[in-house]
Amino acid sequence: MVEDLHEVAIRPATVADADRIAEVHVASLREAYKGVVSDEYLGGLDVRARAATWRDRLTTPAPDTTIWVAVEDGTVVGFASLGPSLDEDAERTTLQIYTIYLEPRAWGQGIARELMRTVLGAVPGGVTVTLWVLEANQRAAHFYRRNGFTRDGVERIEEIGGQQFTEVRYRRG
Repeated sequence: MVEDLHEVAIRPATVADADRIAEVHVASLREAYKGVVSDEYLGGLDVRARAATWRDRLTTPAPDTTIWVAVEDGTVVGFASLGPSLDEDAERTTLQIYTIYLEPRAWGQGIARELMRTVLGAVPGGVTVTLWVLEANQRAAHFYRRNGFTRDGVERIEEIGGQQFTEVRYRRG
């Protein structure tokens, strides 16, 4: 059942959001990759270190990059970021969704859909958007397909916690 979203606001992230973004990021990674990535790696994710990284990103944002947060009842429950593609084969105008994460308790409530609408609403007409997802993350892949993304056939190997995983690229536009 989808809850009423009238209490969820999507807004640009600020430095004050860094700690909460880090908490959401770690909680989401631990839940999404449980049984895929080693328990040792997931257990070792450090919220404080990740908060410092987010604080840096929000203090000195990369050029042409935007980070949004989803706020419910005054608490950040999700975030997303968009910027120029980092892929070597990308056209100069291609954009990339770097992150879209939700606190696990917020999954299935339509909040990710609202974040995606916000991100895609910031993309100029006719511009291609890409993103990368672990092939094993079928929940995320399904979400991206529902939002108009398709696999474009490009894959890469990503090392996470000493294990190798296949990431696949999705494209829209």
